Amino acid sequence: MTQTSSDPKSSRWMLPNPLTRAWLSLLVLSTASALLTILPLSSPVLSAGILILALSKARIILERYLDLTHSPAWLSGFTNVLTGFAMVIFGLSLF
Repeated sequence: MTQTSSDPKSSRWMLPNPLTRAWLSLLVLSTASALLTILPLSSPVLSAGILILALSKARIILERYLDLTHSPAWLSGFTNVLTGFAMVIFGLSLF
């Protein structure tokens, strides 16, 4: 059994609550998508990267902010619809 110290300097760093982690994840993904645009990539690769990051952000919003972690059927349904929509957008971006 591990004991924690009463000294705040030696105690473990605690992770923030799930909403704060979701917000930080969204911030990181938004920064990544902004940085992706300055890289010298071909148009299809850039489109795919931005859409993948957007899908990741949508999934975080669905899970944490809309609290669909407790309803996996709805989460899966929304994810499938958004993935299909992203695939259509990617297909249109190739033309």
